[in-house]
Amino acid sequence: MPKLKSIEVNLNIPLFGGIKGTWEPNDKEREAAWELYVELVTRISVVELKRGEGILREALNSIYSLFEITREILRKYGPDVAKPSKENEYSFGKLSLILLNYQLRPLLSKWHPLLQEYEAKKDKDISIKEHEDKWKRISELREELDKTREILMDYSKHLAKVASVVPLYTENEENKS
Repeated sequence: MPKLKSIEVNLNIPLFGGIKGTWEPNDKEREAAWELYVELVTRISVVELKRGEGILREALNSIYSLFEITREILRKYGPDVAKPSKENEYSFGKLSLILLNYQLRPLLSKWHPLLQEYEAKKDKDISIKEHEDKWKRISELREELDKTREILMDYSKHLAKVASVVPLYTENEENKS
């Protein structure tokens, strides 16, 4: 897959009002995009957490870990990944920070304490999974995780294009989003 000179970015991040514009990635952005792409597509954040599967705490922790991973990538590649080539365009840094601050942070700020409060009431004789499955807000959290997963999947597709790779997930996974 040849290097793209630019891509059209279209991401539905409701708290930011959506993102629509152009991204003309430089070589450092292509490398950074690949690194973040690999992290995204190998986590529960992009792989669907089906009803009755997994532990919600682990899903939230996986999403939380994207903050440190993104910070590391931004530090590694420096300011060159944060500067759009033209005014009113996007860069790896700008897109990543919008995603972190307007999609992931609100999700985690809301659900980490709510789940933590519920977890504190767990009877020692039942499993974490059993306890989570009894939570009255489990469907609501799963729904928000799924909406976030769709946004992260869209972002991962943009990262794959910038990194000049064919997406690593299967066609079945893509059709589910």
